[in-house]
Amino acid sequence: MPVVDSSLLRWIVLCPLIGSALCVVGTKSGRQGIARVAGPLSVLAAFLVSIATVARLWAEPAGASILDHMYTWIAVSPLTLEMAFRVDALASVMILIVTGVGFLIHVYSLGYMHEDPDIARFFAYLNLFVGSMLVLVLGDSLPLLFVGWEGVGLCSYLLVGFWYTDMANAVAGRKAFIANRVGDAAFLVGMFLVFWSMQRLGTPSLNFPDINQMATQVAEWSPTVVTAVCLLFFVGATGKSAQIPLYVWLPDAMAGPTPVSALIHAATMVTAGVYMIARLSPLYVHSPLALDIVGAIGAATAFFGATIGIAQTDLKKILAYSTISQLGYMFVALGAGAFSTAIFHLMTHAFFKACLFLCAGSVMHALSGELNVFKMGGLRHHMPITAYTFLVAALSISGFPLTDGFFSKDMILESAFMTGHVINWLVGVIAAGLTAFYVFRAYCLAFTGDSRVDHEKQHHLHESPRVMTVPLIVLAVLAAVAGWVGLPEGILWGNRFGAYLAPSVAALPGGEAHEASGATLAFLIGTATVVALAGIYAAYAVYGRPSQLADEAAARAPGLYRLLWNKYYVDELYETIFIRPYVTLSRLFWQVVDSQIIDGAVNGVGELMAWLGGRVRRLQTGNVQAYALAMLLGAICVIVALAS
Repeated sequence: MPVVDSSLLRWIVLCPLIGSALCVVGTKSGRQGIARVAGPLSVLAAFLVSIATVARLWAEPAGASILDHMYTWIAVSPLTLEMAFRVDALASVMILIVTGVGFLIHVYSLGYMHEDPDIARFFAYLNLFVGSMLVLVLGDSLPLLFVGWEGVGLCSYLLVGFWYTDMANAVAGRKAFIANRVGDAAFLVGMFLVFWSMQRLGTPSLNFPDINQMATQVAEWSPTVVTAVCLLFFVGATGKSAQIPLYVWLPDAMAGPTPVSALIHAATMVTAGVYMIARLSPLYVHSPLALDIVGAIGAATAFFGATIGIAQTDLKKILAYSTISQLGYMFVALGAGAFSTAIFHLMTHAFFKACLFLCAGSVMHALSGELNVFKMGGLRHHMPITAYTFLVAALSISGFPLTDGFFSKDMILESAFMTGHVINWLVGVIAAGLTAFYVFRAYCLAFTGDSRVDHEKQHHLHESPRVMTVPLIVLAVLAAVAGWVGLPEGILWGNRFGAYLAPSVAALPGGEAHEASGATLAFLIGTATVVALAGIYAAYAVYGRPSQLADEAAARAPGLYRLLWNKYYVDELYETIFIRPYVTLSRLFWQVVDSQIIDGAVNGVGELMAWLGGRVRRLQTGNVQAYALAMLLGAICVIVALAS
């Protein structure tokens, strides 16, 4: 495949990093205005450079890539790694999403964080976050991807705990950091195993082109190694992309400012795992077992997140569990070998989920931080732009016909069904109905019906300023129309998105994926659509008008309701199994090993020296006659020794 050299790519990364540095200057100098300008404009610059890069890529033959080689980064025999960025079809989609949606979130933040005294620090972290994600996406090797991988993990810790004076926020940031470290350890082991395998086959490299080119040879040499590598990388992905069992950090990440939630959940960190598996798809297609596990965990996560979402009352928590569920869909697609479909849903999810989160922030802005949907109601009369953009995004995530989510979600379900993963398909269909229900439950409770807003807040109800509503409108439009680039085959222009990504991702060997017939496609689309519409109708029937159905249902199944309300008690389970024993062991280690053995040894040496000093000190009496006698005795001893 042709490779075009260009020094343009480095500026995609450098622009937000320079913006972050300027925001730090604003923080240190007390000039917040620097950050208000440098933060958004630097990401806009990265977006414009990304557009220019993608335009140049489109001018090249299909399958081409653009390479920006800067210098030799690591040269330790037998490994040589270059500091290089590469853009192919897959990376081009990602950089446009990261910089485009990131810019809209930056603009929105100008209004949302307007009165925060630490806005310069906020933009410094936000720009560093975008820069780290771009390093992850553009890196031409696994170690360079890992630098960005760790960078977004660090930035999530900084941003989730941005208001660190509140202990709950600090704890949430720490939880996100630690949960991701678990996955990162597996990622590192997988990377070491890849290098060992490549070295054994005579190609000691960690560059993606070399890894993907050697994937077949590695699989022929040792299928077990390929499966182990794929599963280790998948464990890393479960941390970043919030899959079972490492999803627990993501709901608590709502402690950060709402623009942070939108950036983490829509365009950056949680998509890293999906991107990484798609980038290494030539390895994954040679491990059917790994793909089956990826798909099964994805389906379980999609159902798990959706069931918890229907019982939550915090608007941002509802959307957080929605993110977990939608990420599960992406892994269902990955498990079916439909890598381009997973990226397609990643793109559509970026639009409708960013819109939903920013709408939630707009509601918080009007209600002085209120998030309980049962303390809202009737907001569409006071906040029409927020209400209607939320409605469009809700229709999209629900899979309403002709919206983004309709095309991408149905494509995922089709890929699962046609590759024989019928259980994953069935779970996905059920999760689709639950998604439609809990999202429209939130919409009905927040924006329709009678107002339940506290009296002291009703007088302050107002639509958000334009700097916040314009990004909502742009994202709502994208959530409505962007999915048309991926139509089912045989309808109009077909799946242009999948065709564009085809050279950058692998296909299942032997043609395991079969194209659906017209009747099968109609059945699959019809089933998913009916289930989604049923979920929307059920939400309206229960919450869109005065009704006691929800209370009656909770009263009939109190155990199930408590189970969902308490999120299956997973946090409590982890607390019992992992956290408390670890804390107890750490305290025991500190009290016995650290305090008594290590500190005891050090202190014992000091006490021994003090004791010896006390004894030796007695020889220094200050009596000159005693010193003369000692010298005489010493001289006699020397003479006797010499004479003998």
